[in-house]
Amino acid sequence: MGFISLIALALVVLGLVLIVQSFQRQSPTTRGFGVLGLIAGLAIMFLSQAFVVIPAGHVGVVFNVFSGVQQKELGEGLKLVLPVVQQVSLYDAREQSFTFATDTDANDSFIEALSQEGLQIEVDATIRYKIIPSEAADIYQNLGMDYVSRLVRPQVRSVIRNAVANYKAAEVISTRRTELEQEVSAALVTSLNKGNIELVEVLLRDIRIPASVRQVIEEKQTAEQRVEVEENLRRQAEIAAQRVVTQAQGERDAAIAKAQGEAEALALKGRAIRENPEIVQLEIAQRLAPTISTIMLPNEGNFLLDVRNLVNPNTP
Repeated sequence: MGFISLIALALVVLGLVLIVQSFQRQSPTTRGFGVLGLIAGLAIMFLSQAFVVIPAGHVGVVFNVFSGVQQKELGEGLKLVLPVVQQVSLYDAREQSFTFATDTDANDSFIEALSQEGLQIEVDATIRYKIIPSEAADIYQNLGMDYVSRLVRPQVRSVIRNAVANYKAAEVISTRRTELEQEVSAALVTSLNKGNIELVEVLLRDIRIPASVRQVIEEKQTAEQRVEVEENLRRQAEIAAQRVVTQAQGERDAAIAKAQGEAEALALKGRAIRENPEIVQLEIAQRLAPTISTIMLPNEGNFLLDVRNLVNPNTP
């Protein structure tokens, strides 16, 4: 609408110039053109103020000079309003964010807080948020256009300071950092929602503690890591020793089982010999040299006959 306003302004100026010249020259025709240009310029200017374009992702709040803030917001697109009587303020309804330490527009950088033991902690946070579009009129009426510096920043600082006070310095940079972030997020959801601001996410980007405390924590962590290494070595030695013991027990059990098996075998063999004496003759025959031919006669005398003597009686 800026270009159209310039055209309207040019027509108004041109009309005024022609009207002045018409009086100087006493020219009714020039005066007529001047009046026509003035009326056309004013009409275009009036109409240009009657149309407002709401950009994508934005919402418009209408202020009426007679009735105040209108509760019905204007959505995206071309909208018709009453010039002079109605004024439109635009709010960005898309997701926005700011970071305390890097936002040059802010007077504050790191958020200073005290830990549970009274140590000073510095916290840098990034806040992602967006307005509730259907409540833009209330935001305009209660906070105005600069709702970030009036509501969001003070609430974030206050919530983080209160949350850090519940933790020890060592905890906020190690074991309970995630828990601190979740606590801050839950508290901000409630407090910002009261101002019609929706919290998308809060990120604790950097947490700084005193250097002396950090050194003590690092030394403690180093000592704990050494203890853990020694404990692992001890466990490995115990496992190796247990493996040796287990192997020795296995060998011992195997030897015992072997001896028991041999003893049982001998016992069975002795019993068989007692019950069957001819087994002795069989055993002797099996142990004779292959070149000796023998006949074993199973009788009560347990005789062993030489086959060669039977075949060749003259053989010595």
